[in-house]
Amino acid sequence: MSRLFDCQDEQARAAGVAAAASAVRRGELVVLPTDTVYGLGADAFSPDAVRRLLTLKGRGRDVPVPVLIGSWRTVNGLVDALPPAANDLIAAFWPGALTLVLTAGTGLTWDLGDTLGTVAVRMPLHPVALELLAETGPMAVSSANRSGSPPAESAIAAQADLGEGVAVYLEGGVAAEQPPSTIVDLTDSTPRLLRDGAIARADLEDVLGGPLG
Repeated sequence: MSRLFDCQDEQARAAGVAAAASAVRRGELVVLPTDTVYGLGADAFSPDAVRRLLTLKGRGRDVPVPVLIGSWRTVNGLVDALPPAANDLIAAFWPGALTLVLTAGTGLTWDLGDTLGTVAVRMPLHPVALELLAETGPMAVSSANRSGSPPAESAIAAQADLGEGVAVYLEGGVAAEQPPSTIVDLTDSTPRLLRDGAIARADLEDVLGGPLG
């Protein structure tokens, strides 16, 4: 049976993060607040859990699941080599609404979908998300809604959409309407902007010292 915790209450938040972390370790799905939209999350290193996430959303493998991390240092364990541009962008915008597409490490035992050897990584700027990620390590996280439905504005709304397919819902209050994360592809020699979002192109180019592709 699903459990919902009001993380706006200190005691409930501690209990909720602990319950969510335990659920993730068991290969179950959780809903968590982030600094953009509510996320549907699973253990990034559990292929079965990621498959359950995709099935619950009604999404195919052709739309791989991004990964959220709780510390910028964690990204070094997910890639073979971190490009200099990544270090600059991470220093400027993490934690925050910037997703970086990087070449994934070849020795990782995960299956996030048809990634073609890449991984989309972000460190969110939300205390509940960071507390959970500190307990679980990297999580595969997509928006907490079925494909074709609008993103959930709260955990309660996500529960109405996703139901018992999720073990733990962490309620962090109604999410303010805001743009999604900006996505930058760093798998080639020239960084490319894949999606406009919360961080402006001009701000990215100021950090990089040159134009995005």
